[in-house]
Amino acid sequence: MSKPIEYQTIEHCGHPAFVLVPWEEWKRVQPLLEAEKARAGGIPQEVVEAHILRDEPLIKAWREHLGITQEELAIRLGVSQAAIAKFERPDARLRTVTLKKIAAAMGLDAERLRA
Repeated sequence: MSKPIEYQTIEHCGHPAFVLVPWEEWKRVQPLLEAEKARAGGIPQEVVEAHILRDEPLIKAWREHLGITQEELAIRLGVSQAAIAKFERPDARLRTVTLKKIAAAMGLDAERLRA
């Protein structure tokens, strides 16, 4: 059984203002928060610049924007890191089902990965 995580709440004027979380917990939660922010808004400028100006594939641009390594994405998908590298090649032609799995692993809608 895992030990409960202890959070520290900092109040300002009698109301919660900040919450401190252990670093390992933050590293786990931060990509999920970024993905939620990405779903709520448009395409982040960082992703647009990576894709348009630097000609990076959308999978790579989104993955890096969300702070997910190839290894982490590989673990989420149950594939090798080398497979992720192949998915991110500019000439990769992925099936719709594969795109949907990758998008879900990053917390995105599959339409965000289509050029």
